Amino acid sequence: MSQQIPAILIFGPPGSGKGTVGVKLAATTQLKHLSTGDIFRGIAPASENGKLIASYSSAGKLVPDEATAQIFERFVKGLIDTNKLNPEKDILLLDGIPRTPDQVDLIQSVVSVKHVFVLEIKNDATIVARLLNRAKIEGRKDDADEAIIKNRLAEYREKTAAVLSKYDEKIITRIDGDNSPDEVFSDTLAAYVRFMKNR
Repeated sequence: MSQQIPAILIFGPPGSGKGTVGVKLAATTQLKHLSTGDIFRGIAPASENGKLIASYSSAGKLVPDEATAQIFERFVKGLIDTNKLNPEKDILLLDGIPRTPDQVDLIQSVVSVKHVFVLEIKNDATIVARLLNRAKIEGRKDDADEAIIKNRLAEYREKTAAVLSKYDEKIITRIDGDNSPDEVFSDTLAAYVRFMKNR
């Protein structure tokens, strides 16, 4: 892509509230929320990409970096081509990408990361309870199996946490994800307002 789009990343283990906070931020600010989970779930299951994604997600594993970056770039280009994204004015809020240090490099031609929000949860039991509850409410199969949840947490700790080391600590804001959803949103919104003031 010829032009990098400014982006803020939102990180946190599965069940930390990234999706909820992302949707609320997009509704109240200029940010355009892009969740790779939503992008992947929106791909036709019978398509080549759909089958590829299903083979990994059903085992609680991450989709390979190259495939993830290609699907992401194609999706962003589609948003620009259909006037749903204006690279001159909009800032992306990315949820679920980059998930590995290699993805940081692979998406560099598409986005320029300006800030990172990290929702931190100290206790795994909190995460497991939240996801099992979400599975009941939303019917998400990937949240209903405790073994798969633990797999996803291990993947997050091993791979995604390493992503943060690729960014300067100065652009990272850590937020307590153990708080209530309203408090987590309020803290993240305050961090966004500070970022916009100092741009």
